[in-house]
Amino acid sequence: MNKAVYRGRHFLIKFKNLFGTGRSVVLSPKLCSEDLQGQKQTRKMSSKPIYKPADRLLGHDKNVWVEFTALARKCKAVNLGQGFPDFAPPPIISEALGKVASSSDISVNQYTRSQGHPRLVNAIGKLYTTLLKREIDPLSEILITGGAYESLFCSFQGLIDPGDEVIIIEPFFDCYLPQIAFAGGVPKFVTLKPKENATSTKDWIWDKEELESAFTEKTRAIVINTPHNPIGKVLSMEELQFIADLCKKYNVICISDEVYEWLVYNGMQHIRIATLPGMWERTVTIGSAGKTFSVTGWKIGWSIGPKELIKNLQTVQSQVTYTLPTPTQEALAQAFEHEIPLVGTEKSYFKELSSMLEKKRDLMAKLLTDVGFKPTIPEGGYFMMADTSDIDVDFDEYDKSDDPQDYKFVRWLTKEKGIAAIPPSAFYSAQNKHYGAKYIRFCFIKEDSTLEAGAKKLKEWKEELESKK
Repeated sequence: MNKAVYRGRHFLIKFKNLFGTGRSVVLSPKLCSEDLQGQKQTRKMSSKPIYKPADRLLGHDKNVWVEFTALARKCKAVNLGQGFPDFAPPPIISEALGKVASSSDISVNQYTRSQGHPRLVNAIGKLYTTLLKREIDPLSEILITGGAYESLFCSFQGLIDPGDEVIIIEPFFDCYLPQIAFAGGVPKFVTLKPKENATSTKDWIWDKEELESAFTEKTRAIVINTPHNPIGKVLSMEELQFIADLCKKYNVICISDEVYEWLVYNGMQHIRIATLPGMWERTVTIGSAGKTFSVTGWKIGWSIGPKELIKNLQTVQSQVTYTLPTPTQEALAQAFEHEIPLVGTEKSYFKELSSMLEKKRDLMAKLLTDVGFKPTIPEGGYFMMADTSDIDVDFDEYDKSDDPQDYKFVRWLTKEKGIAAIPPSAFYSAQNKHYGAKYIRFCFIKEDSTLEAGAKKLKEWKEELESKK
């Protein structure tokens, strides 16, 4: 056989073998030559264990929702823990989705604009032009995301560099911390603390000196949440102005999580920090369809802000989800178009939902008080923090783990009493979990029948406690 033909065949066989074993390395002429001459090739394998997680994931593998949602399901408990409605959304949005699904318009079943379905961003732009008291450009100043979760993720990935400090007011929604860490940010915590004998969430305050001392030349952003989860606090104009002044003084971005914006009670007013002088230019405002229209499973959120900030979030989103389902965006747009003329009237779903939840809030407060909890009455949102200090149960005998007291209490309450809740120490930094350990977080955006079932179990527990006295 011709020597050149032999060498060519030999090279092809080697090349196929490399790909056949999954090794798609580029061969240098020298290596090929050595192999063809029969010399043994030695290469070191990776020393990293194949199942090792990326370093940025370390310490963030536990999730309070995974454990306690599964526990509630396993024990068939009345779920007063996880924050989702167990009643139907308003007809306008479910009917809109049905119409979209059966539409002859082929385009609603195909990809839509990456940064947000045109009809939806136009509707949101029209609404927030009024709410934010400025003209909103729907194409450059709005980003539609996979829920508020992705809005937060895109904000941190798009605006935070490794080493940048981000101020978090705790307790905080638990995804803030890992998302900031994934971006390489350094969290700085400032704690809301209740006044002595606090009865309302307005009694939960921060120390002004502590908050200002958290701002440094390394501070890139502050995350605020109003109305607040898990406390239910609605930040006042005075509190928002204090934050705004610090943001301007230290040249800091404000990421404002306002997903519960329509759920305020007792005549409280939700104030959007982006409307304060000098704050539009440095604020990303985040909203949620799940909280606005009671459709948490739709997972649609949005970010609104100056195009100079939003374009960075759009860049991240284009490499994460790229685009979101067209049918749900189209249906949501139609729901907003129906709702916008009604905002501020008694016919508005936003008003209807808030009024309904205020009654449910008051009912839950009574039920918890009757058993011996000391609830803090929320000004907004749909969660209630309840002080467990007066409940006499020895959880250490029941639960030998090193977890905080509230984790033990919720496990016991779910398993033994059939009532599911959430331990709020999950919403605190490692060094400050003791602040949340004497509380339990309950959710009251539930059907009356669910609350009544919870009431029955609480009453049974109360009778049991009284029989032991």
